[in-house]
Amino acid sequence: MKQIKIFSPATIANLSCGFDVLGCCLDTIGDEMKVSLTDTPRISIEIINGANLPTDPEKNVAGVATKALLEHLGKNVGVHITITKGIKAGSGIGSSAASSAGAVWAVNQILGSPLKAKELIPFAMEGERAASGNAHADNVAPALLGGFTLVRSYDPLEVIGLPSPADLYATVIHPHIEIKTSDSRSVLKKNVTLEQAITQWGNLGGLIAGLYTNDYGLIGRSLKDVIIEPLRSILIPAFKEVQYEAVIAGALGCGISGSGPSIFALSKGREIAHKVGQFMGEVYATTKLDYDIHISKINPEGIRVIP
Repeated sequence: MKQIKIFSPATIANLSCGFDVLGCCLDTIGDEMKVSLTDTPRISIEIINGANLPTDPEKNVAGVATKALLEHLGKNVGVHITITKGIKAGSGIGSSAASSAGAVWAVNQILGSPLKAKELIPFAMEGERAASGNAHADNVAPALLGGFTLVRSYDPLEVIGLPSPADLYATVIHPHIEIKTSDSRSVLKKNVTLEQAITQWGNLGGLIAGLYTNDYGLIGRSLKDVIIEPLRSILIPAFKEVQYEAVIAGALGCGISGSGPSIFALSKGREIAHKVGQFMGEVYATTKLDYDIHISKINPEGIRVIP
């Protein structure tokens, strides 16, 4: 195999109560990438529809991740990567993760799959480090593995795949403002109270239990964030109004997607997910902001080959 074309999906990280450890994979929005081997032993990158993204492989997340993988495998080969960005940079639905994870997944496939998908996570994380200064896995893990994922430990790295109820849908609204992950991390506090920690632990455990038992009510009760959301939500226009309207429309719960500005909601069933999107959109229609709305089932596969 000399060339491959893939779809690398968007992801929702944190899911309210799982900061830096929980994420899920979407199915209707993502990047398309063409990756091919070349005769010249260097990494080259071409960006299509990617505003203000560097093509220097030392500065582009796909290049950084690919270099880390090739060095690990001891491969001195040339790689050309073409990225058609379907995910806007800084949108909060895993733009950098899609490029990082997609690059290493595709290169691994071309080279005969020497590593399993889970073994690719550390190299995709290097792309995240280049993007935000922090090598987090809550976006790249679900992109590579599909479904919901839990990072049980970062040192050593241990990622666990979680089940997803069949009728669980995500609605994401993306107001057209950019919040860099590095900026959104700067507003966070270094310490939390014991009471906050206990509440957050309970919600994270409840959400995971709800996924395993198909208990939609438990999932909804657990989608609460008492640590990160109160600090980050002030960066997102009309966040509280959108959150309120999403729940009124029938969403199980609603929170900040990743570092924002996108806002996600989880719902039982496509019909409710679309109604939630309508209610979310009506809030932003009263502002001067443009926005996109995405409705998606949870993607159990992750990155996939496309024609």
